[in-house]
Amino acid sequence: MTSNSASATSASNGPASTAATISAPASAAPAASSTATPIPPASAISIDPAASDQRNLNDLMEQVMGVYSVSDDEGPLTDMVEAFLRAQPHLTVRRHGDTLVASTDFGKAHRVVLAGHLDTVPVIDNFPPLWLEPGDPLIREDVAADHPSERVIWGRGATDMKGSDAVLLFLSATLTDPKYDLTFVFYDHEEVAAEKNGLRKVVEAHPDWIVGDFAIIGEPTDCGIEGGCNGTMRFDVVAHGVAAHSARAWMGDNAIHKAAEILNRLNARENKAIDVDGLTYQEGLNATLICGGNGTNVIPDECRVHVNYRFAPDKTLTEAKALMMGADCGAELGNGEHVATGGVFEGFGIEMKDESPSARPGMDDPLVQSLVELVRERTGREPLAKLGWTDVARFSQLGIPAVNLGAGSPLLAHKHDEQLPETDLTLMAGILTDWLS
Repeated sequence: MTSNSASATSASNGPASTAATISAPASAAPAASSTATPIPPASAISIDPAASDQRNLNDLMEQVMGVYSVSDDEGPLTDMVEAFLRAQPHLTVRRHGDTLVASTDFGKAHRVVLAGHLDTVPVIDNFPPLWLEPGDPLIREDVAADHPSERVIWGRGATDMKGSDAVLLFLSATLTDPKYDLTFVFYDHEEVAAEKNGLRKVVEAHPDWIVGDFAIIGEPTDCGIEGGCNGTMRFDVVAHGVAAHSARAWMGDNAIHKAAEILNRLNARENKAIDVDGLTYQEGLNATLICGGNGTNVIPDECRVHVNYRFAPDKTLTEAKALMMGADCGAELGNGEHVATGGVFEGFGIEMKDESPSARPGMDDPLVQSLVELVRERTGREPLAKLGWTDVARFSQLGIPAVNLGAGSPLLAHKHDEQLPETDLTLMAGILTDWLS
């Protein structure tokens, strides 16, 4: 387990903390016909000033991919990243728990924040990582079609988001005379509940560390720009009944049967596509878990349907909650069950589990516009809406315009065959190097 203590270090050349030893779960071997090259565990992060950009980016990718960093086990990778950042004389490095903030102080007129999370979702027979040569059967057909004759790195975190982390580490070492002052943020616990998020914790504890005029989150976007993000909330919708022996069911009131009305309301709900500042956001309201009953011969007295609402950035978190449970329901994180006074689930119990606000795309900001033009020139891609939730919402709350721009396909995030073609690293690094230089 990682430490989330509030310790902070501001000196730029101090020693890194000693990495703990984490034993990663055993994984299944790749297909016998694969020509994959296993990536050994890394003990340090480094680059070679004499090597090519592609070689250094590949090395950095190997080094971060080779360290197991599922949420709660980010500590060893954070220690290695910290040591690397502290070796850069132009950076001031601070640490809070397992979140690192490294900043330049060149006295530039503007500051840009570049952020990436170091944790991954749990492995699914996809760790340790592998280098795949062209033609390897583990390379997806769509990836092979778009990147023929190209090596691919395969494994947990390749797209979400260690590819972008490798690029940000490369930029942190090589951008020694940027157009803007830069703040690099490498943080923990992005892939789990919001209260554990390392960026949230450092913003609350040290708001002066996270300041800027514009921010880029390295979530996978195929090196395009995805603006803003949907908000998200998760909550239990609760149906209550009366327990009884199933042989005398008339003595009870079946809560599972009552929950059918919750599912009916979900089925009747139209999930709309909503235009916000020229980008289209698809909403979603879905049941993701259901539980009820405590015996095979007992009429259940409670049934809970766990609901996830992904809402467009035309709504605040308060407005989205009102649509689900009424404006005066009173359900908040940690305060138990409350009866919905209106909205989709009027009359049922509501217990909040997680919530995060949406973020408007902010595409009219001059810094955003200049980056949009460069990305269009390099990739031919127009900006898109970010449908998943990302930490651009946290920057939006701080008044900092932010976009998502990262290596890898968002469609492969969290998949068992997560993989990244090596030229995605140079494409992202080239775009950001030219924009920031």
